[in-house]
Amino acid sequence: MSSVVKGYLQLMRPANLPTAAADILAGVAIAGLITNLTPFSWVSILFLVTASVFLYAGGVVLNDVFDYKLDSVERPERPIPSGLIPLKSAAIFGSILLFTGVLLAFQIHLISGYIAAVLAFSIVLYDSFSKKFGFLGPFNMGLCRSLNLLLGMSILGLITNWWYGIIPLVYIFAITLISRGEVHGNNKKHIIWAGILYGLVIFGVVSMVLFETDQILQSIPFLLLFTFLTFKPLRNAYRSNSPSNIKKAVIAGVLSLIVLDAAMAVGFSVWWYGLLILMLLPLSMLLSKLFAVT
Repeated sequence: MSSVVKGYLQLMRPANLPTAAADILAGVAIAGLITNLTPFSWVSILFLVTASVFLYAGGVVLNDVFDYKLDSVERPERPIPSGLIPLKSAAIFGSILLFTGVLLAFQIHLISGYIAAVLAFSIVLYDSFSKKFGFLGPFNMGLCRSLNLLLGMSILGLITNWWYGIIPLVYIFAITLISRGEVHGNNKKHIIWAGILYGLVIFGVVSMVLFETDQILQSIPFLLLFTFLTFKPLRNAYRSNSPSNIKKAVIAGVLSLIVLDAAMAVGFSVWWYGLLILMLLPLSMLLSKLFAVT
């Protein structure tokens, strides 16, 4: 693999991309499609998963484009500040990825395309502006994940129970709070808040499944795994509030999105579908060994 190709891959954060796919698969389950699958359904799912992956990849590429001055000081080894990938080329690449994601979503339903377009706008808003602000940045990032879940839920051409999007919003808000100490450390207050928000997320999933279905027992094993994967590194980051431990807590939070999505999905579908989503976790973990997550 050439260094330039690897540089473009690094910009796309490959380890994070399975988490975007997991959002779509969870949304599809919440929409009720899994119990009535047809061969065409799988084509629609594939289109939305691909759209989501392109949108996520475009977002993280453009994030590095907007952050190139800061990264030249704090992370000079990254592809753009190191000179491996020209700034203009990265900007064009990220824009093409975003546009392609929106275009793919429109192939499923108009509502899917509109959601993807709003998601693309929210991504650019975060990359270019809102992340600079204490509350607006985490909220905007969480909104992007909510829209991604709704994108999956739009597979049948309508959106019901849109408020389920609050769950990923709160969760990503928590992860973004933790990441505020990734470079310099000293963010114990944020970690405490993140732990509270994690607890609210678990309560939200349990409530959602209990009120809408009778399959809470299927979700519990996934929620237990989610709790273990997120709270252990969070506790370590609080005890030793170093940038290294904080980064591990952030990475654990990002990758555990897959488990959270699986927990929601099995509450609205069947057990094997949750395991199918969970299979994305080892893939994401493997890619995290090769490419940066944050």
